[in-house]
Amino acid sequence: MDDKDETIRDVRSCEAVVVGTGPAGLAGALALKHVGADVVLIGPPPARSQGQRAETRTAALLVSSIDFLKTLKVFDRLKPVAAPLTAIRIIDVSRSLVRAPDIEFRASELGLEAFGYNIANTALVEALYSRAQEVLPAILPTTVEHVLIDERNVRLACTGGSQVSGRLVMAADGRRSLCREAARIEVSEWRYDQGAIASDFRHSRPHRGVAIELHREGASLTTVPLPDPCGSALILVGSTAEIGRLIQCDEERFAESLADRLDGLLGSIESVGPRASFPVAGLTAKTLAARRIALVGEAGHILPPIGAQGLNLGLRDAAALADCIAEALVRRADPGGEDVLSAYNDARRLDVLSRAVGVDLLNRSLLTDFVPLQAARGIVLHGLNWLPPLRRLVMRVGLEPPSSLPRLMRGAQA
Repeated sequence: MDDKDETIRDVRSCEAVVVGTGPAGLAGALALKHVGADVVLIGPPPARSQGQRAETRTAALLVSSIDFLKTLKVFDRLKPVAAPLTAIRIIDVSRSLVRAPDIEFRASELGLEAFGYNIANTALVEALYSRAQEVLPAILPTTVEHVLIDERNVRLACTGGSQVSGRLVMAADGRRSLCREAARIEVSEWRYDQGAIASDFRHSRPHRGVAIELHREGASLTTVPLPDPCGSALILVGSTAEIGRLIQCDEERFAESLADRLDGLLGSIESVGPRASFPVAGLTAKTLAARRIALVGEAGHILPPIGAQGLNLGLRDAAALADCIAEALVRRADPGGEDVLSAYNDARRLDVLSRAVGVDLLNRSLLTDFVPLQAARGIVLHGLNWLPPLRRLVMRVGLEPPSSLPRLMRGAQA
């Protein structure tokens, strides 16, 4: 087969095109296939398979996200590399006048074995991509260069000459989404004077499935269990200048700094893995859908790395859009029609807004010197310690959206 034949083979029309091969895009493509849509996936294969630098971050996936992966028949291949999250411990090490108490949220209080599982991003993406290769009718390992929208279709021109036409586009193409730009969807963006370091480390005391969040002025340190009983993933947030200094440290000096911050909570630090840094920023789209394009994941919202909300929010996007497309297919309706896009936006608006506002307020409460706000944060955490019913309510709110879960995230009901 010559190059011309290969290009012709890649040109096709379909009901839905998914742009982006991160976790949200891959899960979204699988979800659309699960509900019966004809799907084409566009995006490069996982970084590891291309010999690129491996991702240092992990994904703390909550119960509903795990149920979604089970429905998509992906979780079984991830379970050997997944670490259960049995509890979350929050510790205030700030110098606030009203210090918040240490508080531990335990999954057992809700009758759960775990709040979810922590999984390396590389393993998650590779498992999703492998499943996509098994079940999707077409995967184009390329990138979109141009998007043209008309009344009936979206046409995408890709690197190498491939072209795809779809009634709907699920845009999971990230912060600088070309599809979002083509749909003329405006966004609000903001930056904090903060950066973050993602890494992992080994320690002498076992984590026992407990994630730890240490909060201090302008900064946070989160450790999340890995499958190794004495290994944890790390997200360290601090001022831009502080993170700039720490990322330049050699392993020994960084380990010393980490040990000082943890103050023996996990014993001694035995080794530190590769580190990567990134800025802390926020983004929300004015709408999640317009002109045959539906935004999923970071194309529609970006949150600071606090409280394990980001990817879980993106997976709920993908599952909710699959719900809307499933209903459209039953009605033989246009999957990219205004009614379907409006239903998707309505389904996701409150969940995205509440998480964005909540995470932003928590992060700003650590940045501010305003005593009443510091005091309010401390009083709330005292209340959670004193009132178990309130603590359980907060845990449920953290696990599930304010509206009903998408059908593909309801476990056995899916």
